[in-house]
Order: sequence, then C-alpha cells, then structure tokens
Amino acid sequence: MQKITTLFFGALIASFSQAQYCTAVGPSSTIDSNVGSVSLTGVTGSINYTGCPGVIGLQDLTALGTTLNAGSPYTAYVQFSTCGGNYNGAGTAWIDFDQNGTFDPSEVIGTWSGIPPTPLSTFNFTVPAGAQNGTTRMRVTQQEAGTLPLNPCATFSWGSVMDFSITIGNGIDCSGYLGDEIADAIPVTSLPYNDIRDNSFCYSNQNLVYNSPDIYYEFNPSPLMQSVNVSLCGSTFDTFLSVIDASGNIIAFNDDEESCGTSSELTFNTDGLGLCYIIVEGWGNESGEYTLNIDANYLGQTELDNNQIVVSPNPANDFITITGFEGNVELFDISGKSVKMIRDFNGEKIQVSELENGLYTLVFTKDGVQFSKKLMIN
Repeated sequence: MQKITTLFFGALIASFSQAQYCTAVGPSSTIDSNVGSVSLTGVTGSINYTGCPGVIGLQDLTALGTTLNAGSPYTAYVQFSTCGGNYNGAGTAWIDFDQNGTFDPSEVIGTWSGIPPTPLSTFNFTVPAGAQNGTTRMRVTQQEAGTLPLNPCATFSWGSVMDFSITIGNGIDCSGYLGDEIADAIPVTSLPYNDIRDNSFCYSNQNLVYNSPDIYYEFNPSPLMQSVNVSLCGSTFDTFLSVIDASGNIIAFNDDEESCGTSSELTFNTDGLGLCYIIVEGWGNESGEYTLNIDANYLGQTELDNNQIVVSPNPANDFITITGFEGNVELFDISGKSVKMIRDFNGEKIQVSELENGLYTLVFTKDGVQFSKKLMIN
C-alpha cells in the first residue's frame, strides 16, 4: 500500500544529502546544570572528562575517545552535576552503534533523572555483536527541567551536550562494501544488471527520505537507450526506490508496485539523461536482503525487428554473422561509443575478436530507420 502521497514524497526527496549528526543543539546558557564528568575505559585508550565551566551549544570533545570491541560489555560513569544552582533535570548517554549519524532510542546506554548533587551514574552496556568496525560518536546530554526520554537533538536553556569518539573493533569489516554514499556508488557497467545485497549491515542512512540504510548505484545510460526499468521485486522487506541525476534532481521514485507487493519497481526515460544514481532503501526503518534488476529498452527495438534480424553466434568471441538485413551496421559499447562501422553491409562476417568482453549494441540503419539488438562478447 502506498504509504505517503506523491506530493509529500516529492518534498522529502528534494533534499538528498549525506546524513550528519545534529550539531545545532544544547544549552543557550553556561550556568547551572552541567555534566560534571564522563569516564569510559575500552580496550585501547579511555575517556576521562571533567566539566565546568559550562559551554553553550554542542561541546565537541571528539578528540577524546576509546576503542570498544563488538560483543563485549563495558561500563561508563557519568556525573550529572551543576556549575551553579541545583535544579531538577534529566540526562542520557547514547552511542551511535550503527554509525548512521543519528542517536536512536535503541542506542541509549543509560539514563538519569533527579536534582544534583546525586551519586555517580553507572551505565553498564554491551556493544552489539553485529556492530561494524569504524569510528562513531557517544553523546551525553543533561537537560535542566527535562524529562525522559530526552531528544539528542534538542535545544534548551540550561544543561550540556557533549560528543566523544568511539572506535568499534572486532566487528564487521565493511571496508569492501561499496555504495554506502554517493561518492562510492556501485557502478552499473552493463545491462542487464543483477545484484543481490543486504542493507541491514555495513550501510547507513545517507538519503533523507527515510531512516533506513540506503545503497547507491551509479549508472550512465547509453545514448541508444530509450528507457530503463529498475526492479526490486521479490525483496524480503518493504522497499523504496528512487533515481536522481548528478545534480540531485529527482528523475523517478516508487514505494510499492502493485505487481510486486511491498517491493518497488519503476521505469524512467533516459532521453538526454547523463550520469544518474539509483538508490535502494527501505520504507521507514526497514532493511534486509533485496534483488536489484536493471534492464533497458533501446531506440527502434521492436518484436518485429527481433524476428527479422538474426545475429549469431550471440555471445560471440571471434566473429558474427547477420541475416535478414542489408544496410549500415554500427557497433556501440555500453558507454555509447562507436567501436565499429560497416557501411552497405551485405552479409559478410564481422570480426569482433579485437573487442573487449562486455555488452554491446548493434544498430542497423536503412532508409532513415534504425533498429537495434544486443550483442554479448566474451
């Protein structure tokens, strides 16, 4: 079922960008409630912080950090205190274990409420066994007059917000996983294209439509393509699919496709379109395994054309023969570059052994009409 109207999706997608931690947060005053100390010892290094005087806004203490191993237990000690008067409030500590740039309720490692002075808070927690290796953040907030649960992105009058660095080790090595952000998008080099992947680990939320992890694919359509079909049919979770151009403009998007249930499928026109990005993500917070299929329709290609013109062998490695056509024959690679031209073709064999392996397009031209067929060389 379609979750949100097309108009609302259009407004959301209009601001594709990389996810970032909220930093316009914290107190507008330096007096009264303030985190007095934070300490956490990991397998390498430790955090030892003492507060006061207070700091307006976010206190960036990411130069202080420690390393924690996935699957292991640790204890953080936090003194919720004051740099002035004693007033009722609340405090929370989060660690962004999934490294998606947000502090989720499931990432809370401890909470406090009361009126300073109070005993040192002891937060016992275990790093998730499936946490991915890399550097993330711990955020500690004390909000005077605040009540639990606290918002890690809130602004308020008195209190403090501070970020520390946490490096996760002994977890999942995500160094070989492409597509987490647009800068390292997975290249789609030939069509038809098929990819089976799972976005529930090693991927974060870089696309602001939903909070689910998303994966980017880079695609440069050939000038011979008329349209491209992208399908997530058969995926194990409720998906959302979108396409943007190199400037971030929306080309197409789809939530649920009737023929695919909660999976997504769309077709977009490639006329005049250059480099673009196909983005796979889940609806809401959903994630899991998906199958991505991409294929294209080519200019002048019809069922009648396919029946009349026969190219063999296909796939080919040395030469091809063509029956059912006389005229001009031109061969294009996947990028749309012409690699071979035979004028006034009349049935001779065409040598292809010098060409690199991959998908090509044969374009047949006669009397101003063009037809095309795919050719695989291996």
